[in-house]
Amino acid sequence: MNALLSIAFVLCWSSGFIGAKLGAGSAAAVTVLMWRFLPLAVILLVVAATLGRASWRGLAARDVVRQAAIGVLSQSGYLLTVYYAIQLGVSSGTTALIDGVQPLVAGALAGPLLGQYVSRRQWLGLCLGVAGVALVTTADAMAANGVAAWAYLVPFLGMLSLVAATFLESRSRTRVAPGVALTVHCATSAVLFTVFAVAAGAAAPPAEAGFWAAVVWLVVLSTFGGYGLYWLILRRSGVTKVNALMFLMAPVTAVWGAVMFGEAFGVQTGLGLGVGLAAVAVVQRDGRGGRSRKTGRSPLPDPHSLPACPAPKPQDSGHRLSGGCS
Repeated sequence: MNALLSIAFVLCWSSGFIGAKLGAGSAAAVTVLMWRFLPLAVILLVVAATLGRASWRGLAARDVVRQAAIGVLSQSGYLLTVYYAIQLGVSSGTTALIDGVQPLVAGALAGPLLGQYVSRRQWLGLCLGVAGVALVTTADAMAANGVAAWAYLVPFLGMLSLVAATFLESRSRTRVAPGVALTVHCATSAVLFTVFAVAAGAAAPPAEAGFWAAVVWLVVLSTFGGYGLYWLILRRSGVTKVNALMFLMAPVTAVWGAVMFGEAFGVQTGLGLGVGLAAVAVVQRDGRGGRSRKTGRSPLPDPHSLPACPAPKPQDSGHRLSGGCS
């Protein structure tokens, strides 16, 4: 089951870079993001007001505010920088490479912030993963013409935003149902992107079928698939292991781009894909990852040990797609 979830996560998360490129060809970044989240937020709010009311019982205002903050970091901030970078001319593969730095940052911070032990074998896998994604996208970044140097700093900001969201959520002690977390995050993103689009005079969607195809692609594959699976796997496996899968995003995006857009796929890309796969294998086979230094156990709660609803909600985190109450 974990292997299937990992494969689905890699494909769905990588689809976001492809969808961003699809949308960038027909509209501004804020326009695509507004129409990606606005209809989705309306649907989720209707479901929350009808079928999902039980999941909201006992939820304090501070819990909703915390989830909104997580949504701003992990959805709004992260996605806006990714889309904006691609709009500026940074290739999807290079954006995925910069996004792939996230595991090293998260791994370095897991100790002081979460008390998680990161083994030497895991660090070996993480460094190997960086080498793999670098092989895939370095040539593309060096060959880019007409792209301002500062544009490559934009996806770095998004990567740091997602790391911050991960740790903010991991330190949460309130159990929030997955549907509640997703609703708050998407509603927050819908409000922010609508404000940005209106302020920029870019709220009106283009009358192109390709635009709406990109929106559907992003909602189904990227939001429900990639965004949801990220937090689900984070909860089941811990910070270090789930982020090791991020190393596969650049190689998979490169392969996908070659098939879908005819982008170049050479020997260096193939070698990078192989190195990325090896990195994930090294990290995933280390059974000691994500353990507490003091107890030897993961500080993240076990989803199977949490009390059933409607008991009090003592632990866990919402946006990990908390496997929570329905």
